Amino acid sequence: MLAAIAVSAARVHHASDLQRPTATAAAGDPAAHAAAYRHRLAERLGFFPAPSDARPLLWVHAVSLGETLAARPLIERLLAQMPDYQLAVTTTTPTGSSQVQKLFGERVFHVYAPWDTPGAVRRTLRRLQPRLLLIMETELWPNLLHHARRGGCRVVLANARLSARSAAGYARFAGLTRRMLDQLDLIAAQGEDSAQRFRGLGAAPERVRVLGSVKYDLAIDAGVRQAADELARRWALAARPVVVAASTHEPEERLLLEAFRASPRSAASPDGARCAAPPRRRRQRLRISCCWIPSVNCCCFTDSATSP
Repeated sequence: MLAAIAVSAARVHHASDLQRPTATAAAGDPAAHAAAYRHRLAERLGFFPAPSDARPLLWVHAVSLGETLAARPLIERLLAQMPDYQLAVTTTTPTGSSQVQKLFGERVFHVYAPWDTPGAVRRTLRRLQPRLLLIMETELWPNLLHHARRGGCRVVLANARLSARSAAGYARFAGLTRRMLDQLDLIAAQGEDSAQRFRGLGAAPERVRVLGSVKYDLAIDAGVRQAADELARRWALAARPVVVAASTHEPEERLLLEAFRASPRSAASPDGARCAAPPRRRRQRLRISCCWIPSVNCCCFTDSATSP
Protein backbone atom coordinates (compact mmCIF):
# COMPACT_ATOMS: atom_id res chain seq x y z
CA MET A 1 0.00 0.00 0.00
CA LEU A 2 2.72 2.47 1.01
CA ALA A 3 4.83 1.97 -2.08
CA ALA A 4 1.75 2.21 -4.28
CA ILE A 5 0.75 5.58 -2.81
CA ALA A 6 4.30 6.94 -3.02
CA VAL A 7 4.66 5.81 -6.64
CA SER A 8 1.20 7.10 -7.55
CA ALA A 9 1.90 10.45 -5.88
CA ALA A 10 5.19 10.75 -7.73
CA ARG A 11 3.51 9.94 -11.03
CA VAL A 12 0.78 12.49 -10.42
CA HIS A 13 3.38 15.13 -9.57
CA HIS A 14 5.75 14.44 -12.46
CA ALA A 15 2.85 14.45 -14.86
CA SER A 16 2.67 18.22 -14.24
CA ASP A 17 6.04 18.90 -14.13
CA LEU A 18 9.98 23.37 9.94
CA GLN A 19 11.44 24.78 11.75
CA ARG A 20 8.67 26.72 13.39
CA PRO A 21 8.28 27.56 17.09
CA THR A 22 5.48 25.50 18.54
CA ALA A 23 3.28 25.34 21.60
CA THR A 24 3.07 21.87 23.08
CA ALA A 25 -0.28 21.48 24.79
CA ALA A 26 -1.24 19.01 27.47
CA ALA A 27 -3.71 16.82 25.61
CA GLY A 28 -6.13 16.65 28.50
CA ASP A 29 -6.03 20.37 29.39
CA PRO A 30 -8.56 22.50 27.48
CA ALA A 31 -6.88 25.71 28.63
CA ALA A 32 -3.54 24.53 27.26
CA HIS A 33 -5.21 23.61 23.97
CA ALA A 34 -6.75 27.06 23.70
CA ALA A 35 -3.41 28.71 24.47
CA ALA A 36 -1.67 26.61 21.83
CA TYR A 37 -4.22 27.63 19.20
CA ARG A 38 -3.92 31.32 20.13
CA HIS A 39 -0.14 31.17 20.06
CA ARG A 40 -0.16 30.14 16.39
CA LEU A 41 -3.32 31.80 15.16
CA ALA A 42 -1.38 33.65 12.46
CA GLU A 43 -0.49 30.35 10.80
CA ARG A 44 -4.16 29.45 10.43
CA LEU A 45 -4.58 32.76 8.59
CA GLY A 46 -1.65 32.05 6.27
CA PHE A 47 0.89 34.36 7.93
CA PHE A 48 4.24 32.65 8.51
CA PRO A 49 7.79 32.89 7.11
CA ALA A 50 8.13 30.97 3.87
CA PRO A 51 10.53 28.00 3.81
CA SER A 52 14.11 29.05 3.17
CA ASP A 53 14.87 25.81 1.33
CA ALA A 54 15.08 26.42 -2.44
CA ARG A 55 14.03 22.88 -3.40
CA PRO A 56 10.54 22.33 -4.84
CA LEU A 57 8.02 21.45 -2.16
CA LEU A 58 5.61 18.59 -1.53
CA TRP A 59 2.83 19.30 0.98
CA VAL A 60 1.40 16.56 3.22
CA HIS A 61 -1.66 17.48 5.31
CA ALA A 62 -2.45 15.31 8.34
CA VAL A 63 -5.24 16.64 10.55
CA SER A 64 -4.32 15.47 14.03
CA LEU A 65 -2.41 12.85 16.00
CA GLY A 66 -3.96 9.78 14.39
CA GLU A 67 -3.49 10.96 10.81
CA THR A 68 0.07 12.04 11.58
CA LEU A 69 0.95 8.60 12.92
CA ALA A 70 -0.71 6.97 9.92
CA ALA A 71 1.21 9.24 7.55
CA ARG A 72 4.56 8.50 9.17
CA PRO A 73 5.69 5.62 6.90
CA LEU A 74 4.55 7.54 3.82
CA ILE A 75 6.44 10.68 4.86
CA GLU A 76 9.54 8.65 5.68
CA ARG A 77 9.35 7.03 2.24
CA LEU A 78 9.02 10.40 0.53
CA LEU A 79 11.97 11.79 2.49
CA ALA A 80 14.10 8.81 1.52
CA GLN A 81 13.09 8.44 -2.11
CA MET A 82 12.61 12.08 -3.15
CA PRO A 83 15.62 13.94 -1.68
CA ASP A 84 15.41 16.62 -4.35
CA TYR A 85 12.16 17.85 -2.77
CA GLN A 86 11.45 19.41 0.58
CA LEU A 87 8.40 18.33 2.58
CA ALA A 88 5.92 20.52 4.37
CA VAL A 89 3.65 18.76 6.87
CA THR A 90 0.61 20.59 8.22
CA THR A 91 -1.84 19.72 10.98
CA THR A 92 -4.81 21.46 12.59
CA THR A 93 -4.38 20.44 16.25
CA PRO A 94 -1.69 20.90 18.92
CA THR A 95 -1.40 17.14 19.43
CA GLY A 96 -0.83 16.61 15.72
CA SER A 97 1.71 19.42 15.67
CA SER A 98 3.65 17.96 18.60
CA GLN A 99 3.75 14.57 16.90
CA VAL A 100 5.10 16.04 13.66
CA GLN A 101 7.96 17.67 15.54
CA LYS A 102 8.64 14.54 17.58
CA LEU A 103 8.76 12.25 14.54
CA PHE A 104 10.40 14.45 11.92
CA GLY A 105 12.02 17.42 13.65
CA GLU A 106 13.84 19.70 11.23
CA ARG A 107 13.58 17.25 8.34
CA VAL A 108 10.23 18.80 7.40
CA PHE A 109 8.76 22.29 7.36
CA HIS A 110 5.79 22.43 9.71
CA VAL A 111 2.97 24.93 10.20
CA TYR A 112 -0.74 24.72 10.93
CA ALA A 113 -2.99 24.26 7.92
CA PRO A 114 -4.95 27.38 6.94
CA TRP A 115 -8.59 27.91 7.67
CA ASP A 116 -10.58 27.31 4.52
CA THR A 117 -11.09 30.93 3.58
CA PRO A 118 -9.89 32.28 0.21
CA GLY A 119 -7.41 34.70 1.77
CA ALA A 120 -5.84 32.27 4.24
CA VAL A 121 -5.55 29.54 1.61
CA ARG A 122 -4.02 31.84 -1.00
CA ARG A 123 -1.47 33.20 1.47
CA THR A 124 -0.45 29.68 2.50
CA LEU A 125 -0.10 28.56 -1.10
CA ARG A 126 1.99 31.62 -1.98
CA ARG A 127 4.40 30.84 0.85
CA LEU A 128 4.64 27.09 0.25
CA GLN A 129 4.28 27.00 -3.56
CA PRO A 130 3.67 23.22 -3.49
CA ARG A 131 4.03 21.01 -6.55
CA LEU A 132 1.90 18.32 -4.92
CA LEU A 133 -0.66 18.37 -2.09
CA LEU A 134 -1.14 14.98 -0.43
CA ILE A 135 -4.14 14.98 1.93
CA MET A 136 -4.52 12.18 4.46
CA GLU A 137 -7.89 10.48 5.03
CA THR A 138 -10.84 12.61 3.84
CA GLU A 139 -10.18 16.29 4.42
CA LEU A 140 -12.15 17.95 1.64
CA TRP A 141 -12.11 21.75 1.79
CA PRO A 142 -13.46 23.59 -1.26
CA ASN A 143 -11.22 26.67 -1.13
CA LEU A 144 -8.07 24.67 -0.52
CA LEU A 145 -8.78 22.28 -3.37
CA HIS A 146 -9.86 25.04 -5.77
CA HIS A 147 -6.91 27.36 -5.20
CA ALA A 148 -4.35 24.52 -5.10
CA ARG A 149 -5.42 23.29 -8.53
CA ARG A 150 -5.79 26.82 -9.85
CA GLY A 151 -2.14 27.38 -8.91
CA GLY A 152 -1.01 24.28 -10.79
CA CYS A 153 -0.64 22.00 -7.76
CA ARG A 154 -1.63 18.37 -8.17
CA VAL A 155 -3.81 16.93 -5.38
CA VAL A 156 -3.91 13.37 -4.00
CA LEU A 157 -6.33 12.09 -1.36
CA ALA A 158 -4.36 9.33 0.39
CA ASN A 159 -5.58 6.61 2.74
CA ALA A 160 -9.06 7.81 1.80
CA ARG A 161 -12.09 6.41 3.55
CA LEU A 162 -15.75 7.34 3.32
CA SER A 163 -18.46 5.80 5.48
CA ALA A 164 -22.04 5.44 4.30
CA ARG A 165 -23.08 8.13 6.76
CA SER A 166 -20.43 10.58 5.53
CA ALA A 167 -21.30 9.83 1.91
CA ALA A 168 -24.94 10.64 2.64
CA GLY A 169 -23.86 13.94 4.17
CA TYR A 170 -21.79 14.87 1.12
CA ALA A 171 -24.67 13.82 -1.14
CA ARG A 172 -26.84 16.56 0.38
CA PHE A 173 -24.46 19.04 -1.26
CA ALA A 174 -24.04 17.11 -4.47
CA GLY A 175 -22.94 20.01 -6.66
CA LEU A 176 -20.26 21.25 -4.25
CA THR A 177 -19.06 17.70 -3.57
CA ARG A 178 -18.73 16.93 -7.28
CA ARG A 179 -16.72 20.10 -7.85
CA MET A 180 -14.38 19.21 -4.97
CA LEU A 181 -13.85 15.69 -6.26
CA ASP A 182 -13.12 17.10 -9.72
CA GLN A 183 -10.07 18.84 -8.21
CA LEU A 184 -8.50 15.53 -7.12
CA ASP A 185 -5.97 13.87 -9.40
CA LEU A 186 -6.00 10.64 -7.43
CA ILE A 187 -8.13 9.12 -4.68
CA ALA A 188 -6.22 6.29 -2.99
CA ALA A 189 -9.06 4.54 -1.17
CA GLN A 190 -8.60 2.18 1.75
CA GLY A 191 -11.21 -0.27 0.46
CA GLU A 192 -13.66 -0.96 -2.33
CA ASP A 193 -16.65 0.23 -0.28
CA SER A 194 -15.11 3.68 0.09
CA ALA A 195 -14.04 3.69 -3.55
CA GLN A 196 -17.59 2.98 -4.68
CA ARG A 197 -18.95 5.79 -2.51
CA PHE A 198 -16.47 8.26 -3.99
CA ARG A 199 -17.48 7.19 -7.49
CA GLY A 200 -21.14 7.45 -6.54
CA LEU A 201 -20.58 11.05 -5.45
CA GLY A 202 -19.12 11.93 -8.84
CA ALA A 203 -15.41 11.09 -8.69
CA ALA A 204 -14.02 10.06 -12.06
CA PRO A 205 -13.65 6.25 -11.95
CA GLU A 206 -10.18 6.36 -13.51
CA ARG A 207 -8.97 8.57 -10.66
CA VAL A 208 -10.10 6.21 -7.89
CA ARG A 209 -7.80 3.35 -6.88
CA VAL A 210 -8.04 0.90 -3.98
CA LEU A 211 -4.61 0.81 -2.33
CA GLY A 212 -5.41 -0.29 1.22
CA SER A 213 -4.57 1.43 4.51
CA VAL A 214 -1.17 2.94 5.27
CA LYS A 215 -1.68 1.96 8.91
CA TYR A 216 -0.62 -1.55 7.94
CA ASP A 217 2.74 -0.13 6.87
CA LEU A 218 3.52 1.20 10.35
CA ALA A 219 6.66 -0.25 11.94
CA ILE A 220 6.51 -0.73 15.70
CA ASP A 221 9.54 0.74 17.45
CA ALA A 222 11.69 -1.57 19.55
CA GLY A 223 10.97 0.57 22.60
CA VAL A 224 7.23 0.11 22.16
CA ARG A 225 7.65 -3.66 21.85
CA GLN A 226 9.78 -3.70 24.97
CA ALA A 227 7.18 -1.72 26.90
CA ALA A 228 4.46 -4.11 25.73
CA ASP A 229 6.49 -7.12 26.82
CA GLU A 230 7.05 -5.53 30.23
CA LEU A 231 3.32 -4.82 30.59
CA ALA A 232 2.46 -8.40 29.67
CA ARG A 233 4.93 -9.72 32.23
CA ARG A 234 3.76 -7.36 34.99
CA TRP A 235 0.09 -8.19 34.49
CA ALA A 236 0.68 -11.89 33.70
CA LEU A 237 -1.27 -11.51 30.47
CA ALA A 238 0.05 -14.74 29.00
CA ALA A 239 -1.96 -16.70 31.58
CA ARG A 240 -5.15 -14.59 31.45
CA PRO A 241 -7.83 -14.03 28.82
CA VAL A 242 -7.53 -10.49 27.49
CA VAL A 243 -10.17 -8.29 25.83
CA VAL A 244 -9.11 -4.94 24.34
CA ALA A 245 -11.57 -2.20 23.41
CA ALA A 246 -9.74 0.46 21.41
CA SER A 247 -10.79 3.98 20.34
CA THR A 248 -13.93 3.80 22.42
CA HIS A 249 -16.55 6.54 22.63
CA GLU A 250 -19.16 7.40 25.22
CA PRO A 251 -21.06 5.35 26.43
CA GLU A 252 -19.19 2.37 25.02
CA GLU A 253 -16.81 2.06 27.96
CA ARG A 254 -19.66 1.66 30.46
CA LEU A 255 -21.60 -0.76 28.22
CA LEU A 256 -18.52 -2.89 27.65
CA LEU A 257 -17.75 -3.07 31.35
CA GLU A 258 -21.32 -4.06 32.13
CA ALA A 259 -21.23 -6.76 29.43
CA PHE A 260 -17.95 -8.15 30.73
CA ARG A 261 -19.29 -8.32 34.26
CA ALA A 262 -22.54 -10.05 33.19
CA SER A 263 -21.05 -12.58 30.77
CA PRO A 264 -20.72 -16.24 31.87
CA ARG A 265 -17.14 -16.25 30.60
CA SER A 266 -16.32 -13.34 32.89
CA ALA A 267 -17.70 -15.23 35.87
CA ALA A 268 -15.69 -18.30 34.89
CA SER A 269 -12.53 -16.23 34.47
CA PRO A 270 -12.58 -13.64 37.24
CA ASP A 271 -8.91 -12.87 36.66
CA GLY A 272 -9.45 -11.95 33.02
CA ALA A 273 -7.96 -8.63 31.93
CA ARG A 274 -10.18 -6.06 30.26
CA CYS A 275 -8.25 -3.24 28.63
CA ALA A 276 -9.94 -0.12 27.25
CA ALA A 277 -7.88 2.31 25.21
CA PRO A 278 -9.86 5.52 24.72
CA PRO A 279 -8.25 8.73 23.41
CA ARG A 280 -6.38 10.55 26.16
CA ARG A 281 -8.99 13.24 26.67
CA ARG A 282 -11.60 10.54 27.41
CA ARG A 283 -9.58 8.58 29.98
CA GLN A 284 -11.07 10.46 32.91
CA ARG A 285 -14.55 9.51 31.68
CA LEU A 286 -13.45 5.86 31.61
CA ARG A 287 -12.55 6.09 35.29
CA ILE A 288 -15.95 7.58 36.04
CA SER A 289 -17.60 4.74 34.11
CA CYS A 290 -15.71 2.22 36.25
CA CYS A 291 -17.05 3.82 39.41
CA TRP A 292 -20.61 2.93 38.39
CA ILE A 293 -19.87 -0.78 37.92
CA PRO A 294 -19.71 -2.79 41.17
CA SER A 295 -16.77 -5.18 41.61
CA VAL A 296 -14.81 -3.65 38.69
CA ASN A 297 -11.36 -2.37 39.57
CA CYS A 298 -9.92 0.27 37.26
CA CYS A 299 -6.43 1.63 36.90
CA CYS A 300 -4.66 3.68 34.26
CA PHE A 301 -1.44 2.21 32.89
CA THR A 302 0.04 5.65 32.33
CA ASP A 303 -0.05 6.52 36.03
CA SER A 304 -0.24 3.23 37.88
CA ALA A 305 2.04 0.26 38.20
CA THR A 306 -0.63 -2.00 39.66
CA SER A 307 -2.38 -4.74 37.73
CA PRO A 308 -6.07 -4.36 36.81
